[in-house]
Amino acid sequence: MTILHIDSSARTQSSVSRNLSARIIAQLGGGDVIRRDLTESLPLIDEAWIGSAWTPKDERDLVQRDKLSLSETLIAELRAADTIVIGAPIYNFSVPAALKAWIDLVARAGETFKYTETGPVGLLEGKRAILAIASGGTAVGSDIDFASGYLKHIMGFIGIHDVEIIAADRVMAQGDQAIAEANAQIDKLAA
Repeated sequence: MTILHIDSSARTQSSVSRNLSARIIAQLGGGDVIRRDLTESLPLIDEAWIGSAWTPKDERDLVQRDKLSLSETLIAELRAADTIVIGAPIYNFSVPAALKAWIDLVARAGETFKYTETGPVGLLEGKRAILAIASGGTAVGSDIDFASGYLKHIMGFIGIHDVEIIAADRVMAQGDQAIAEANAQIDKLAA
């Protein structure tokens, strides 16, 4: 089994989502782990990137290929993985900017999804995703949680429909109880 482990918390120390995602990796046990820490700064897409992505692959010049090289690497990591584990805190009711940048770089027509007459179809079928979500005050699944539903939708959009959410939510209100409940969910995970 190959696992893609993505962390997106800006906090590298004492991060609840990082701790949860690391526990998930340990619980799954074994296999190869591809590690992607999004605090290492991803570029935002821009007009040149979009133009490069929409240029047919065999017509791209060196500058366009270079512009897409990181995106190609990130997509290759997704393709190589059987399971994707994403550690995601909720920042201001949504995902961190670094995680949104990653999504923009990997959600590419013709690469991770395609357009059909009936709508878009994901191309990364047969994979599993586990989302380790932490929040200070936002209840996961509530009307003000724009992170968990969005991440689940993005996974489905690129073809990953087996998605599980492990949540330590409202940590500022529930403290250790929220973390203990998330850890209990992790203990029940099967590889």
